[in-house]
Amino acid sequence: MSSKYKFHNKEGLYFVSFAVVNWIDVFVRPIYSEILVESFNYCRKNLGMEVFCWCIMPSHLHLIFRANDKSQQMVLGRFKEYTSKQIVKTIQENTKESRREWMLWMFKRAGAKSSNVKEYQFWQHDNHPIELWSAEVIEQKANYIHYNPVVAGFVNEPHEWRYSSAIDYSGGKGLIEVTHL
Repeated sequence: MSSKYKFHNKEGLYFVSFAVVNWIDVFVRPIYSEILVESFNYCRKNLGMEVFCWCIMPSHLHLIFRANDKSQQMVLGRFKEYTSKQIVKTIQENTKESRREWMLWMFKRAGAKSSNVKEYQFWQHDNHPIELWSAEVIEQKANYIHYNPVVAGFVNEPHEWRYSSAIDYSGGKGLIEVTHL
């Protein structure tokens, strides 16, 4: 990983994006998105993750966060490790999942190509953290996150997307407690 894409400032505010291997649209089913929401809430309450903006898209997610008292890399690593295991397990057990065999095959295939994965690889390995160093950059990334579902054509307004913090910035209450920017 290039030094450009590392967590350098322990107190820094970071924008990260990460995707499912092969950009598979896993999060078109609420059952899988709910695992991410629960994990964000756990990390927030127990690992010192401070969430400012977030959005779950069908194949990836975006996040602005800070890790209080812990390494950002560790917190994000724990999040990705836990969610990958839980989502794969849920897919394995979901007899109503029409794409189950195909997705598991794709995750197993990706895992076979990776030296640090035992069986299934769910997330791509890169996070590309970008430290947000100015109010202008923070606003640009927050708008990018919240308008992602609009640009993709899923909703007309950012606050209409269930799996996003946009509602929190529109006077409502979202699924994850956020710290406003």
